[in-house]
Amino acid sequence: MVTRPLSIQYTTGRCQFGSLLYGVCESGICAILLGDDAQTLVEDLRRRFPASDIEQQDAALESELAVLLAYVDNPGLTPPALPRPLAPFGTRFQQQVWEVLSEVGAGQTITYSELAMRCGRPAAKRAVAGACAANPLAIVVPCHRVLRSDGGISGYRWGVERKRSLIDLEKRLAAEI
Repeated sequence: MVTRPLSIQYTTGRCQFGSLLYGVCESGICAILLGDDAQTLVEDLRRRFPASDIEQQDAALESELAVLLAYVDNPGLTPPALPRPLAPFGTRFQQQVWEVLSEVGAGQTITYSELAMRCGRPAAKRAVAGACAANPLAIVVPCHRVLRSDGGISGYRWGVERKRSLIDLEKRLAAEI
């Protein structure tokens, strides 16, 4: 069973990929969600954490959001020095997938098959895809870097166009170094 946070504080902002929700709990950063509008992101947060007390805290999280937005709009080859630890809530398998996925560097991609092999479960391509779809930490846990076996871009929890834009941006920034 996956434990969930008792309370979550969140704020929203805008980045080049649309709206962004930043959520924190007693363990750290538990949600970084992308979408077209803030209200939809808040509804997504409430669906993910139905038993948690969820409260908007714009002023308290303003400086932390600024750090995250700066990274999202210009993702360098190293992740940002976030003000809190990452605290994604998921099953043990999802946690493993997200951890392995975090080792894929900016400007690089991996296939679902490769990711399943790196997790020690080569036959679990669909389960790996499901873990990517459940990722609560957009961009920072880079599920956008996972491609189909033929190298094509497939589904992305926050939209295929966002995925394509993120991959293109990271490749362009990596080539500039």
